[in-house]
Amino acid sequence: MARLDLRVRAFAWLFAHSPGGSVDQMTPEKILKAQELLAGHGKLTTGVTGKLAKGVVTVDRVIEQDGERVPVRIYRATTQPPDSPIVVYFHGGGWTLGALDHSDWLCSQVCLGVGAVVVSVDYRLAPLHRFPTAVLDSVAAVHWVHGHAAELGADATRIAVMGDSAGGNLAAVVCQLLRDRGGPRIAHQALIYPATDLRTPENFDGNTPARTDYPILSSAVMLTFRDQYLGPDGDPDTPMASPILADDLSGLPPALIQVAEYDPLRDDGIRYARALEHAGSQVRLTEYVGMPHGYFSFPSVIRGSVRQALAEVCAQQRLALYPRPTPDRGPRPVPAGSPGEAHRDTVGAGAVDPAASRPVGDHQVGQHPIPQHHASQTSR
Repeated sequence: MARLDLRVRAFAWLFAHSPGGSVDQMTPEKILKAQELLAGHGKLTTGVTGKLAKGVVTVDRVIEQDGERVPVRIYRATTQPPDSPIVVYFHGGGWTLGALDHSDWLCSQVCLGVGAVVVSVDYRLAPLHRFPTAVLDSVAAVHWVHGHAAELGADATRIAVMGDSAGGNLAAVVCQLLRDRGGPRIAHQALIYPATDLRTPENFDGNTPARTDYPILSSAVMLTFRDQYLGPDGDPDTPMASPILADDLSGLPPALIQVAEYDPLRDDGIRYARALEHAGSQVRLTEYVGMPHGYFSFPSVIRGSVRQALAEVCAQQRLALYPRPTPDRGPRPVPAGSPGEAHRDTVGAGAVDPAASRPVGDHQVGQHPIPQHHASQTSR
């Protein structure tokens, strides 16, 4: 395994020892107080969570759809062209924490990088609003975006979803539900270190030594988030909670799945990528080595590969959301020269290899085997 950066280790220690203690030590009452604190002081945390990108403006609204009232934040570039695509974003936080301010950096960067209107969904949180409330709010938000695309100056036929951690779980579930219910059609899903299986095999056993010392998100914290979200009546075996358990994973939007090396949810993302691939869905899987869970939430502190991960998200969504001309598959033109004279490479100052002018074959994204990872095979 790649060595954790000293900055990451120091931040993880401070994060775990912040006022209020770790989530796995909180009562439901303390979690509700933490929600109020985060929502009320979101702007003060921008030194860690990142600031709104220059050239992006936001509008906060409360939408009403299917009897649900859901706050959203809409991100637009100051020079946003008409009929832009839309990216609907679901934040992380274990379905219990998170506020709109904490995602300003990521959403505004995606707005500029993709060239899209971004709508961030402030779905209701557990433990006050347990499963499946967050799912219902998320689906309602996508329907609202689709129905109000003209008002947003956007294109209702080009919608993508994106989510990190618990938000990645919601994005995956939303794609399955909309497929089964006949739309709206989703063009792409970006699932960033997603939770895809909320059952309790040994992968989620908080007593397993190999899975308790991850920075930012430990197994014990993950179990607490899950239990607060599902409550006593929530069923982890339903695909609305564990999208990997869906009977049919075919016909889903192309997916980018990013996982972090130091993350108890690493295997969740890998297993879901393999399941999608096996079902014939297009998927790209990337692991960011040396990165902890939640790296997109702390771009000012956890630097590492965050910029590269952001570039990958934007590139994949642009590829799915913008129409592309038919590629030219013909041979590369070879510079003219005298008969019998070897053509020259003006960059490398060497003879041109004839193979270099041949058409480049298609690269089918997601068709390579994904190695299985077991926590027991790696000491941490």
